[in-house]
Amino acid sequence: MHGEPQSLPGAAQEAEGRLSEIEELEIEVAQLKQAVNSHAVIDQAIGVVVTRGRMTPDRAWDVLRETSMGTNIKLRHVAEMVVTWGVTGELVADIREELTRRLNSTR
Repeated sequence: MHGEPQSLPGAAQEAEGRLSEIEELEIEVAQLKQAVNSHAVIDQAIGVVVTRGRMTPDRAWDVLRETSMGTNIKLRHVAEMVVTWGVTGELVADIREELTRRLNSTR
């Protein structure tokens, strides 16, 4: 009986450590999922800009990045709006103006 009470604190610490590790891994998995989703949206937006601007994917990437910086809107959000633009033909004025300027400067 004397062995059991002494082993409980160590076992509790070990279990707590494992729970903490599991929580950290769950956070990392969620972050990786977010990164994969962001990357997919950005790739789709590159495709829209390639089609609309008749340019290479590398140049389309630059246009998206520069549009993001020029409007001070996160790249992922710009990409989402550009993908929507490809479907609906509608684009927020700020993004449309900056993107049009970038697309016209490449011609």
